[in-house]
Amino acid sequence: MRGLSTVPTVSIVVPVRDEEAGIERTLRGLRASFADCELIVVDGGSRDATVARAEPFAMVVHADGGRGPQLNAGAAAARGEVLWFVHADAEVDPRALPLLRAALADPRVVGGGCRLRFDRDGPVLRWLQWTSNLRARYLHWIFGDQAMFVRRTVFDEVGGFPAIPIMEDLEMSRRLARRGRLAVLPTTCTASARRLVEQGPFRMLVLMQVYKLQYLLGTEPEVIRRRYEAQRR
Repeated sequence: MRGLSTVPTVSIVVPVRDEEAGIERTLRGLRASFADCELIVVDGGSRDATVARAEPFAMVVHADGGRGPQLNAGAAAARGEVLWFVHADAEVDPRALPLLRAALADPRVVGGGCRLRFDRDGPVLRWLQWTSNLRARYLHWIFGDQAMFVRRTVFDEVGGFPAIPIMEDLEMSRRLARRGRLAVLPTTCTASARRLVEQGPFRMLVLMQVYKLQYLLGTEPEVIRRRYEAQRR
């Protein structure tokens, strides 16, 4: 594996689709907190003003086919030695960047993510935060809402994200864990709980576990995606 420079360059990749309401706030925050990082937005076919609102703050590229292809398109456009994937409705603690670079000073670390936190409170959300952070630490499963990062060299070695419509972050975590260590940074990525609250936190918690189990048992990702979309209507 080719080593990183003393201070590795970092590219932040933000996948979006119809995020006009909050994309400027997210990108302003990323620019303010991580000024020396390259910032790339990957649009997956927005029908609103997302692209126009993103263009003053970031390079914008386009990709179809779901989240995995979007993330790969952003990686293809990126020049950084580290790829950092951040959701459009997430807020990353400014302390995360020096901690990320410190973690990658260990050549055994291939990537990782932040501890998950939600922007709302409640017993189910607290349970989901706690179990998600335990899962990341002990099972090495890091999901997109934890701001996954990965060395560019390792990303290329594993072939990027799988071209599947759901569970691409779970599968990427499993691939990365076979290559080296995944670090959980001692700081947070605050994810929006809006969709969970709208759909019912306990109901969505149960469904998420069911879908993960189905994926691990071999159910086709497209079948899981259709079930997921049907439940959200």
